[in-house]
Parts: sequence; structure tokens; C-alpha cells
Amino acid sequence: MKKLTFLVCIIFTASLFSCGNDDRGDGSGHMYDVSVLGNPQSLDPQYATDSASNTIIKNLYSGLMTTDSNGNIMCCNVESYTISPDGLEYTFTLRQDNYWFFDKNDNDFIDDDEYFPVTAKDYVFAFRRILDPSMQSPYADDFSCIRNGSNIIADKALPETAGVIAVDDYTLNISLDYPCAEFLGLLATNASCPCNREFFYSTKGRYGLDDRSVMSNGSFFVRQWFYDPYGVNNILYMKKNSVNSNEENEIIPSFLSFTIESDENDIRNMFREGNIECFTTENIDGINNKKNIITSSCATTLGLVFNSDDKYFSCLSMRKALAFSMDRGKILDENETDITVAYGVIPPAVNLLGRSYRELVSDKQYEFYGISEAERCLSVAQAELDIEEPAYFEDIKILVSAGTIDTDYLNRLSQQWYDALGVYIGIDEVTQSEFNRRIAEKDYGIALYPLKAKYNSGLSVIEQFDGNECLEYSVNGKKLKDEIQKCSDVSELVECYCKQESQILDGYGFVPVFYKNSYLVMSNDNEDIFYDAFTGAVDFRIAKNYS
Repeated sequence: MKKLTFLVCIIFTASLFSCGNDDRGDGSGHMYDVSVLGNPQSLDPQYATDSASNTIIKNLYSGLMTTDSNGNIMCCNVESYTISPDGLEYTFTLRQDNYWFFDKNDNDFIDDDEYFPVTAKDYVFAFRRILDPSMQSPYADDFSCIRNGSNIIADKALPETAGVIAVDDYTLNISLDYPCAEFLGLLATNASCPCNREFFYSTKGRYGLDDRSVMSNGSFFVRQWFYDPYGVNNILYMKKNSVNSNEENEIIPSFLSFTIESDENDIRNMFREGNIECFTTENIDGINNKKNIITSSCATTLGLVFNSDDKYFSCLSMRKALAFSMDRGKILDENETDITVAYGVIPPAVNLLGRSYRELVSDKQYEFYGISEAERCLSVAQAELDIEEPAYFEDIKILVSAGTIDTDYLNRLSQQWYDALGVYIGIDEVTQSEFNRRIAEKDYGIALYPLKAKYNSGLSVIEQFDGNECLEYSVNGKKLKDEIQKCSDVSELVECYCKQESQILDGYGFVPVFYKNSYLVMSNDNEDIFYDAFTGAVDFRIAKNYS
């Protein structure tokens, strides 16, 4: 181990935020004032799922692989790697200049040294944790392709039997049960970040839950994390991890100062008043695009879902009647930019081979519209259900979360149904929490459901149909997911995605209507702040500020 000596550049006065900037003409050295929505649930990469946690983790840790802004998979903490001809063996040669940095902060885990190398053993421990059923990692199934992974997840084998081996300190071998074209992409997710076994156990069950229970091998380390659910001055403060900044992988800002807010409106107001420099949102109404830089990512598919317990909507012909009477192209205004017409399941932001999946596979092949077919399906449904008049729709409304979409568009859709089928379906706009409750309790007839992946992958989109009651009743989501995981190359993967989109659409249990944008908004004196709309993470590693 080496002893790291840092120049002290922070002077704490009455407020933590009295720290000054070290801005230079090249945009480096800035202290970013930003916010996260909600207190991070956990800074444990193998467990966390919320956007606040993902943002901190993205800046706190780094893994084997990463992705660039175009979705290309690149080496991160890896110098090189090889894949066996049969696609079952991955061997990674790790960089020897990636270090754990530990801010001692009155913790006695390390007596003298504040930093030490990240080794292959740290990745072995991380993958074992993911697969260990006692941990209940939400990412376990994603990594079930690792040799013996399925048995470990099912508690039929010990985590130590996983096909992940530290050959030596800087050589990592991962064996798979079957070739998986998605595997390198999985290694670019937060879940694949390393975990040091000794430090993990030193936290005594607190790993990732407070500022004394995290280490950094990434761009920044946590200096202070304070949260009082009944207080107002909630902060998470990060400092540049200089030991991991070098000529090849330079970390540009000096500090990240996050306030923890409970309401997005408060964050938007802070941005308008110039107190923070960027924020993420699903809605850019009221944002001046001339004074700010707005980047968008079309990461959500908005589709109609139907209550499978409902007598009428459990009827396939009834769902088809509604689907075939939707002329999506006539619903949107010509100048609409927030949403676009959707015919497919996988949204345009999903990348494959550095391109949008929707560029490789056009969703126009899934377009269906025809009034005569809609009328025929309605007649079949009425015969199957032994009903004559469409009066059964009188109490049916489309459940939608407020702010998801301009409800004028849903009213236009409702009008199309009335014109084509003589049925009227209203709109029921509710808060997000009420929407979530009613979906969980199946208290709806039809709902406009936002389908969004956990990370940038078609697999993560499709797997939403496994275990989600409002999505899975018309398809076998687990079977679809298993088929994708066993694709051995990219061409097979593309073919599988295309086939599975067709299978989902043929069940009419999820009917795509729109693709929706998510946004990063930043003041125009910033650049190179990157946003992952799937995880909600904002990456500040090479962010520059010219104010």
C-alpha cells in the first residue's frame, strides 16, 4: 500500500457550502452545486436502484466496462480482455492504477494508508454478492448466465461456486453457463462495480448507508452525507478522488455538492434562481431553451395496459378492437417534441452497436390500424361476452399519472374510439403515488403505463414483463428473458428482440402509444455532463464549467 498525501483545499466554516471553487479557464476545478430527488436509498452498487443512489454511485465507483455517450461499450478499469471462441470464458487484465480511496473520517478501518489497489478479488466478491440469495440483489437474474449462477440464486449452491475467479491480483476470469451477447453490457452497469470484502464486513451491516460505510474507486469520494427526514439542510458532499485522476482518465471538477430535496418543484425553483447548475426531469415546460442546454433521451415507452381481472378487457378481441381503432399519427400536434408515436416496445434510447435499436429495427413493421378490423373485433368480443351495447364502457377511464403526458392527446385518442366504435372512455389523472397504488391493487380498467428499463438494454426492457402483473398476463415474460440471455451474438440478439416485440404486441396486453423523452437541463456555461435516462444517473467526471 502507498500513503496518499492530499493538499487540504476545503476550509469548513459555519456552513459546509463555504468551500470555494478552483475554476480555471479550461473549465476545470469547479464545485458543482446540484440536487438529488430524495435521499439515496443505498450507495451499495449491488443493491441500489433509485435515481438518487445511481447518481452518487456513478460518481463514487467505476467498474470493468463503461459506455460512451453513443452507447458503445468501452474498457474502464480494464486494460484488455479476451473472449473464448465459444463465448463462455472472459478474461480481463485489470488496470493497476485504479485505487480504493478511503476518507478515514474517524473510522478505524485503515490505520495508516488511505488508499490501496482494486484487485480481481474485489470483483469476485461483488459478483458473489449479486448472486447470493440472502442479499436479494435486484440484479441477480441479470447475471444468472455466470456459471452456476442459476443454482446459486435458487439456493442450490454456494456463492463461492460462481464462475468468477481471481487468477492473480490483476487477472479476472469469468465463466458463463452459456454464451450471452448482453454480458459485456451488463459489466458496464453500476451493479458490476467492485466491492472490497474486508471493508464490507467492517461496516457491520451498514455498507452503503452512511458516509462512514462507503469507499471510492471512482471519480469522487463521499466527504459528508447528512439526512434528517424532518430537517431541511440535507446534503451529500463529494470531493475529487485525486488518486484515480491521471492524464488518461482525468477527473475535471473538484467538488460535487448535492442538496437532498423531496419535491421536484423545489429543485426546478432552485435551478431558476441559479442555486444549482443542472437537474433531470420528465417535463421541460417552462424551461427557457435559449438560456439553458437541454439534452433529451427517448427512454420510455408509454403503452396501454388492461386489467386482466376485468371481464371485458380479459377478452383478446375487445383489446384488439381498441388497438385497431387507434390512429396514432393523428393524435399528436406537428410541433410536439416531448413525445413521438410508438409502435414498438423497445424505446429509441436503447442502443446496440453504438446506434439506436430503433434505427436497426424500425417499429413501422408493427403498425396496425384499421376501422373495419376494429369493428369486426368488437363484434366478436360482444358475441364472446354475450353483450349487445357498448354501455359497459360508461364507467371506464384511462388511468394516468399527472405530468406523464398532455391529457389532450388522450382525449383525442378517446374521441377516436368513440368515432370508430361508439364507446366513450374518459381520463382519470391522478398523482404518481395514487397511480402506483392503483396499479398495484389492480384498481383500474385501462392505464397508460410507462415502460422503462433499469439500464440501457433491450433485455432490461423485456424483463419488465417478467413478474409485473399488469404486463405479464398476455406473455410469458420469464421465457422471453431467458431467450434473450442465451443469444450468443449481436445478430441473434437483434433477431430475438424483433421476434419478442411481435410476441408481446400479438397479445395486446401492452399496446404502445408514445415514446417519451427524459431530460437533463443545465445552465449554458456547462458542458460534458452526461445523463443516463434509464438509471437516472448524472455523471460529472469530465464536466466543465466556464462561469
